[in-house]
Amino acid sequence: MTAQILVVDDVPANIKLLEAKLNKEYYDVLTAKDGFEALKQVKEHKPDLVLLDVMMPGMDGFEVCQKLKEDNEVSHIPVVIVTALSEKTDRLKGLNAGADDFLTKPINDMALFARVKSLIRLKQLMDEVRLRDKTSHEMGIDNEASGAFLSDVSGAKILLVDDDEVQAKQLVTRLSETYKVEYVQEPENALAKANEGDFDVILISTQLNGVDGLRLASQIKSQETTRNVPLLVLVDEEDTNLMYKALEMGINDYLVVPVDKNEMMARVRSQIRRKKYQEALKSNYQKSISMAITDALTGLYNRHYLNSHLGNMVKQSLKNNKSLALMMMDMDHFKSVNDTYGHDVGDMILKQLAALIIESSRSAELAARFGGEEFVVLMPETDEQSAIQAAERIRALIETTPFKINDKGDTINKTLSIGVSSLHPDGDSGESLLKRADEALYEAKHGGRNQVKVSAAAPKGW
Repeated sequence: MTAQILVVDDVPANIKLLEAKLNKEYYDVLTAKDGFEALKQVKEHKPDLVLLDVMMPGMDGFEVCQKLKEDNEVSHIPVVIVTALSEKTDRLKGLNAGADDFLTKPINDMALFARVKSLIRLKQLMDEVRLRDKTSHEMGIDNEASGAFLSDVSGAKILLVDDDEVQAKQLVTRLSETYKVEYVQEPENALAKANEGDFDVILISTQLNGVDGLRLASQIKSQETTRNVPLLVLVDEEDTNLMYKALEMGINDYLVVPVDKNEMMARVRSQIRRKKYQEALKSNYQKSISMAITDALTGLYNRHYLNSHLGNMVKQSLKNNKSLALMMMDMDHFKSVNDTYGHDVGDMILKQLAALIIESSRSAELAARFGGEEFVVLMPETDEQSAIQAAERIRALIETTPFKINDKGDTINKTLSIGVSSLHPDGDSGESLLKRADEALYEAKHGGRNQVKVSAAAPKGW
């Protein structure tokens, strides 16, 4: 997982040590020697994660963290405070300042990388939503997500799954001071309750009798209705391997048992804020859909939105040295469908084709109707070879899928020609990327159809 990490520490030896560890894991590392430089670096480079020391002259790490979280432009960037302080009061102070976690020196490498991977994974998912929100804003749609990261979270809904009745009662009492809490003592009922409750955070004990709490958490995470609900697990303080495994699996955070209730409140609040912020961004995104950025027939993005978003994606990919690919596809002999069966059947087939394209695309990819029977899929962080494989999967799917032409169940078979292009790292543009994919599509159409062709690379220095 490539990402950019800012390391902030006033001791050069500490910076060098962390830089060496992170470079070994193929992360790009920026450094800052004090809080003032850290704020400047974050504003300028927008890193994927900040590893922040506390004890620094002029401005300590707590103050730096608080300033970052109060800045709407960078508040979504995860901050991990790294310090020699180990008291619970210090950890709580960091979490209340907005830190996403607190690592104590000397740093355990497993703890460091488990936390880094977990937070970067969440950050990159949020980046895609933020980028779509930016595109919508540039198209004249108001942004209501501003400030949402630090919004009031009182009244949020919490689900606690724990068969330790004494511990659960204490946690429910503390959580109920701020939130609406539902408690499930029988783990076998947890999945159903999670699906029906529209919760903002779910807490699950990993010390359940006869039930694997981590497996239960994984099941909840895999359900469509609860996939985006933050999950925190309660873990024995000696079971460090379970803590790291939970983070590797995509669990959002953990609490050490016996639970420090103030720390619990801080971590729960942080997760709810992040969820509310993401929901605000998604709300803007949904509003943008209602403002004519989608194709009325297929429900995919239209060409206007694609052009705007493609420009943003190209700039971001070139800035961060990330790969970007694009496929342009066209249904073969589509005119014969309209001529033989009429335009109503042609529209019916285009709707089915759009659904198959969405089914074959990853959540981070953007599918758009380019015009007529032409479609485009924009694939961030995808190299040319992976894009070719994705195109072949879609081509094969279309070839083997019968298309319905009426309500009686009659079907016809159709095929797809696809052109693929990839971003040139020495400079490129959205227009060039589309043009090269279109040229490759032309080759596929005139070379026999029902095939994938790849464009020639853009000239160096384009």
